[in-house]
Amino acid sequence: MRELDVEATCEVLNRIMEYELAGVVRYTHYSLMVSGPHRIPIVQFMQAQATESLQHAQQAGEILTGLGGHPNQGVAEIKETHLHDIYNILLESHGHEQAALGLYKELLSVVTDASIYIEEYARQMIGQEELHTLELAKMLRDFEPK
Repeated sequence: MRELDVEATCEVLNRIMEYELAGVVRYTHYSLMVSGPHRIPIVQFMQAQATESLQHAQQAGEILTGLGGHPNQGVAEIKETHLHDIYNILLESHGHEQAALGLYKELLSVVTDASIYIEEYARQMIGQEELHTLELAKMLRDFEPK
C-alpha cells in the first residue's frame, strides 16, 4: 500500500460535492420543465435523480471531512441551454452523468492502493454512474429526433 495523498483526495472530493450539488439543481430544474405525455414518469425520474445527487454530495462530504478536509460551499457551473424538450433534457442529463463518472474515475486513480475504503467507495459510485448513463441512453432511444 502507498500513502494516501490526502490533499489530492480532498480536492477531488470537493469537486465531486460541487458537481453532485449542481446535479440537485439541474435535476430539480428539469423536473419542473418537463411537459408532454411522458411528463409524470420523467418528472419522477428527475426528482429521484435530484435526491440521489444530494445523497452523493453528502457521502463525498462525509469522507472529505473524515480526512480533515473542509467542504466548499460552492456548486459547480450549470449551463442553461433553455432547451426543455424531453430529448434535450435527457441528452443533457446523459452528459451530466458521464461527467460525474469521470470525477469518480479520477478519485479512483488518486486513491488506488492507498485507501481500500475510498477505493471501494469510488468503484461503487462508478458503478452507479455507469448504470445511470445506460438508463439515460435507453431512455433517449425513444426520443431521438426523426
